[in-house]
Amino acid sequence: MPARLDECLAEGWWVSFAGNVTYPKAADLARAAARVPLDRLLVETDAPYLAPQPVRGKPNAPANVVHTARFIADLRRIPYEELEAAVEGTAGQLFGW
Repeated sequence: MPARLDECLAEGWWVSFAGNVTYPKAADLARAAARVPLDRLLVETDAPYLAPQPVRGKPNAPANVVHTARFIADLRRIPYEELEAAVEGTAGQLFGW
């Protein structure tokens, strides 16, 4: 997906990241997460798979999404609360909440 990010954004698609974006060897994913506009960004668990780095090796759970979101906020150098509000707004737009 990182190699096709520009194509996906040009199509108007939302882009979601799971726990694997936090993996040390996932630099391409991390760069993509830094580039997606906040109003098109989502964060997911993909539970029970792709647990984020702090809990890697264990079954994933929805509560672990906070690790992924904090990683992306740090990556983008924005407060966690700003990312959380943006993702909530994007999800609301996508799902009609």
